[in-house]
Amino acid sequence: MFGNFAKSMFKHNHPYKPFIKEDTIKLIVGTLPPPRFSTGKLLEKDVNFCYGSYYNSLWLFIDKIHNLNLRYDNSIEAITERKAFLIKHKIGVCDIVKSAERDKVDASDLGMKNIKLRNIIRYLKEYPNIDTTRWV
Repeated sequence: MFGNFAKSMFKHNHPYKPFIKEDTIKLIVGTLPPPRFSTGKLLEKDVNFCYGSYYNSLWLFIDKIHNLNLRYDNSIEAITERKAFLIKHKIGVCDIVKSAERDKVDASDLGMKNIKLRNIIRYLKEYPNIDTTRWV
């Protein structure tokens, strides 16, 4: 009588390639940025780069510890500041999830289904100078 209404899933594709350089020695590994980074609907203080959500504490802590005075906005300068820090300190970033589907469009790792992973082991072999990984 009412038919079969299939609920559509949100296809959450990772918006960024891994940021790893030849001389990278440390690798930060997370899961997947909030969906707004894949849809392009960033908040005013978000930075369009890895861990760029203003509500993600990583860059806030790095900024405070290293007294960097980073920008928190959607500018190219904000991205460049973060890349420069990573390069200077030989740090790479690579989330483990390449894509996932979600019933609910939110940033929870618990809501992900049909997860496609990146090959972190391949990256570690491709960049043999990496001697430390930090999973966040």
